[in-house]
Amino acid sequence: MDTLLAAVDSPARDMPQGADTLGQRMAGLISPLANSEGFIPTGLPGVQIVASQCGHPRTPLIYEPSLIVIAQGRKIGYLEDRVIHYGAGNYLIQALPLPFECETYATPDQPLLGVSIAINRLMLDELVRPMQARRMTPPARSPLPMAAVPMNVTMGDAVLRLLDCLSDPLRCETLGPGRIREVMFEALRGPQGDSLWQLLQDAGKYSRIADALAYLHRYYAESISVERLANEVNMSPSHFHHHFKNTTQLAPMQYLKRLRLLKARVLLGQRAHNVNRTAAAVGYQSPSQFSRDYKRYFGNSPAAERAS
Repeated sequence: MDTLLAAVDSPARDMPQGADTLGQRMAGLISPLANSEGFIPTGLPGVQIVASQCGHPRTPLIYEPSLIVIAQGRKIGYLEDRVIHYGAGNYLIQALPLPFECETYATPDQPLLGVSIAINRLMLDELVRPMQARRMTPPARSPLPMAAVPMNVTMGDAVLRLLDCLSDPLRCETLGPGRIREVMFEALRGPQGDSLWQLLQDAGKYSRIADALAYLHRYYAESISVERLANEVNMSPSHFHHHFKNTTQLAPMQYLKRLRLLKARVLLGQRAHNVNRTAAAVGYQSPSQFSRDYKRYFGNSPAAERAS
């Protein structure tokens, strides 16, 4: 557990014995489903295939809370001062939706292949009840909301069983939900499980910050203040600001700005709006301020990015 506190998470090359074979088996099940680029829906809600035929330079993005397994290829995540390596032999748990930067390593001969499983707090709550009945409790220390950890045998087997049912609609419908539960059960018992346990501690500051982030993701286009967010999760503004920054590595208004810009990038990529309408859609009152912030964050102006 102490290795998770280091500035650099365990790199993909530090794989457990047999990780290559496990990754090949996973890649063999994923490859027939990887019929496009990016995050590809499957017949199982909350489960997406992750695929890329080429590498991508370091780019700002945000993941919804999820468990991500990479079977082939690798990624490097940059979360403020932390560098997070994840590839075959590791799995990534992102318990909170944190803006970070990501670098992808893949080639047409060796495309990136993986699977993303959404984190469902209701499911987690059902899974931990028997653990609590057996007096199993999460560690008391503050968990890392995003970290890559080694894949052990039981987690690897659970992921293989999940992948195995995705290509068969009937098995996917009947067995899939149980296979997701099995993967999440193993995640709860794994070295990053405390980040999932803490989401369920209603009185805990970690779960309150998770609630505040969910609120931000619903109402990011509105006028939002620290006071409004703090009130929403029943914390004083000063305590909320402190714990929000300690958990996400960003002040609340910094997080809101990055979230708005990332949402704007999606709109621009879809060509659904021009620059002025995009700025308004994500909560900016000044299109010129939006353009300045956008270029500072992404290195390109919104107009140039929309045109490309």
